[in-house]
Amino acid sequence: MHNMAVDLLLWLTGLGYTGIALGLMIEIIPSEIVLAYGGYMVSQGTITFTGALIAGTVGGTIAQLFLYWIGAYGGRPFLEKYGKYLLIKKHHIDVAENWFTKYGTGVIFTARFIPVVRHAISIPAGIAKMSFAKFTIYTTIAILPWSALFLYLGLRLGANWENISSVAALYTRPIGLMAAAIIIVYIAFNLIRKKNRRTV
Repeated sequence: MHNMAVDLLLWLTGLGYTGIALGLMIEIIPSEIVLAYGGYMVSQGTITFTGALIAGTVGGTIAQLFLYWIGAYGGRPFLEKYGKYLLIKKHHIDVAENWFTKYGTGVIFTARFIPVVRHAISIPAGIAKMSFAKFTIYTTIAILPWSALFLYLGLRLGANWENISSVAALYTRPIGLMAAAIIIVYIAFNLIRKKNRRTV
């Protein structure tokens, strides 16, 4: 990790729970790293696991609400012009919009566990004016276990928390595959239901 990034991480986490929430809100540093370091802090007794989990979930949810609002009020043209400043490329928006169009609002939960799609899926939800309450609930429920996983891994790694990427891959890949499988089952279920309605 670059020295500047490390300094920023230490500054953020030095703020305790507020810093963890801010780290996930602005996501200049990947949320996985902030949470892993948060887990390390738990292992040192600086903060509690529950407090870090709440802070991570709140920060992660607010970050996604921000993208939802940009999609709802700025629309795609705004995002294509300024998305790069949010580390979101046009390709990310294209993929996320395609997923949202194909799979509907239910993808808001499962897409959180799939690379590329998970950071940008909030944007088409905002553009489509998905129910704000439903979006918030789905997003919070998805971010909660994700935050818990990386906090736990950081806790287990302790001083070796910087190895989070290689260790996390053992968990995130199966989770991503499972999420994709759930989406496939969901699509198949809807197709069968529509077919049954036509035959009635």
